[in-house]
Amino acid sequence: MKVLIIGGVAAGTKVAAKLKRENYNCDVTILTKSKEISYAGCGLPYYVSKVIPERSQLIVNTPESFSKLTGVSVMTEVEVTKVNPAEKTVDALNLNTQEVLKYEYDKLVVATGAEAIKPPINGIDLKNVFFMRTPDDADALRNAVEAGEIKRAVVVGGGYIGLEIAENLSSQGVKTTIIDMAKHILPGFDDEFGEYIENHLADQGIMTFTETKLEAIIGEEKVEKIKTNNRAFKADAVILSVGIRANTAFLVDSGIELMPNKTIKVNEFLQTNIEDIYAVGDCSTVTNRLTKEPAWSPMGSTANIAGRIAAKNIAGTKIAYPGVLGTAVAKLPELNVGRTGLTEAVAIQSGFNTISVVAVVDDKAHYYPDASSFIVKMIADRETKQLLGLQVLGKGAVDKMVDIAVTAITMGATLEDIENMDLAYAPPFSTAIHPISHVINILLNKISGEFETITPAAYANGEAKDYKVIDASISPSIDGADYVDLTKVTGELPELSKDEKLLLVCTKGKRAYMLQNRLKHFGYTNTLVLEGGTTFNEVTI
Repeated sequence: MKVLIIGGVAAGTKVAAKLKRENYNCDVTILTKSKEISYAGCGLPYYVSKVIPERSQLIVNTPESFSKLTGVSVMTEVEVTKVNPAEKTVDALNLNTQEVLKYEYDKLVVATGAEAIKPPINGIDLKNVFFMRTPDDADALRNAVEAGEIKRAVVVGGGYIGLEIAENLSSQGVKTTIIDMAKHILPGFDDEFGEYIENHLADQGIMTFTETKLEAIIGEEKVEKIKTNNRAFKADAVILSVGIRANTAFLVDSGIELMPNKTIKVNEFLQTNIEDIYAVGDCSTVTNRLTKEPAWSPMGSTANIAGRIAAKNIAGTKIAYPGVLGTAVAKLPELNVGRTGLTEAVAIQSGFNTISVVAVVDDKAHYYPDASSFIVKMIADRETKQLLGLQVLGKGAVDKMVDIAVTAITMGATLEDIENMDLAYAPPFSTAIHPISHVINILLNKISGEFETITPAAYANGEAKDYKVIDASISPSIDGADYVDLTKVTGELPELSKDEKLLLVCTKGKRAYMLQNRLKHFGYTNTLVLEGGTTFNEVTI
């Protein structure tokens, strides 16, 4: 069987290597228009800041080493220009000699990935305008920083790569600003979490300007400033991270069905609408595991998993790709962020009877050195108690929290299914009741009505304006608020009427919950706890 793979990097090389392990007799050839076949694209921001010191560390395999390791034939600097499904061939061009080539196949895999979007604006070709998609891109930016050319930079685009670039520039003393057209940075987080992250970045010296559109890059020979719909920004460099576009233009007349965003439509077996043609990686759209709706997941993890499954299917096994959850994690200055599943907004749009809670919990034993907190938003279905999503912020191992949630969502678990799991505990790693179990307990208490709250989003929207703020912290910490010491509440409080609307606030939410529980015992009927406390919310009287 002759298998032709268009594209390398993550998906293409994964298909090729796995296919040769499944059946070494397969004749597998990779055609790629780049010089390199496989590199660590996710590591590029860290190469810019020398966290990864050598470019060679980004190169997973050279064409020669990959070929020797796997038995796959690798043809670099060969660009496929057309696919001919009827005759099972592809037309290609040797980029060095300009020779027109034709390759035959029994099975074809399209793994052409995606390219950075280059917006059609004035100044786009000035010196010190950078992208961040390939090792050459990272080299160019790193060299400019090392040469002392960049003191102020604007990163255009507040997605994961954009924020990682911003962090790595800032760590080298470059004054860095982020602009983004969306309401908040970091897609996949609910608005209140996006706003928290923006405020945190500002505290770290990285300013973010949302709902801000880049209109022009200005300078004589190199970048001097940018113009946006809101204001101008001085800059020595612009790093464009406004998104990517699937490399599928060459498929226009092939008959292969494309999605509205020009990615390739595939079924659960990663097959296109044309027999014997598969598609994997950033150039294809898969499905969301929860909603079963189409989902574009241009992630290295998705590319590798899908590539492996496609290879097994080509080799004769029938395995369905179950879909993605939008899982992501990123390292920011003094803050790690992670998420999986549905946001509250998307869960509501998808028809779930959605309930959520924001909780602040210890990330390890509070007395252990470097102990900190996780800020967690957990989303579930109120009726079935099915876990739908998780968002988590903190200095610690947020990926651990996210991965537990991924496992639970993948298994279709309810909150009660995972309420009392025997998770690992020792003071350097966790708390006796694991942080995720703690949040599950809080959400179950909210669902049952034992814990009555107002969410940060509702509080920011003014929905507690008729409530009297009660400071329930260990010591008074909210200016202008009445203070109630939980340890001294042994009966009715003469200064508070039992039907008075009381908003109970403490640092994290735990002490306010304990006060609410006690006040209920003494007949107080109208209390709410502010989820996330003053750790997450700005409380004003």
